[in-house]
Amino acid sequence: MSPVKHVTRQSFQADVLQSPVPVLVDFYADWCGPCRILAPTMERLSEEFAGRASVVKINIDQEPELANQFQVQSIPTLIFVAGGNVVARTSGVAAEASLRNAIHQLTANSATIARRVG
Repeated sequence: MSPVKHVTRQSFQADVLQSPVPVLVDFYADWCGPCRILAPTMERLSEEFAGRASVVKINIDQEPELANQFQVQSIPTLIFVAGGNVVARTSGVAAEASLRNAIHQLTANSATIARRVG
């Protein structure tokens, strides 16, 4: 079973916008070759950052409203969300090391913010 959660329009608010940890959102489609190439990377990152960041997938064929809302023009499109806000985005197959570094930065920034607030 994949640790990457599949998000729907109904669960998007709770799973992404209200997440207590940063979220990496993968907009994909089953028929997309580059999306299939990226899938194992997303699974590894989900396992590696479990509890510190969340990695979720949104199928654009099943959730076209979310794809439109986030102006997804090509897939895969990856969107980084922290504190309910989109803080970065990229399209295409991104290198695993680049994604890992971006998640590290988001989790470090979230921890700093939490310490300031708490």
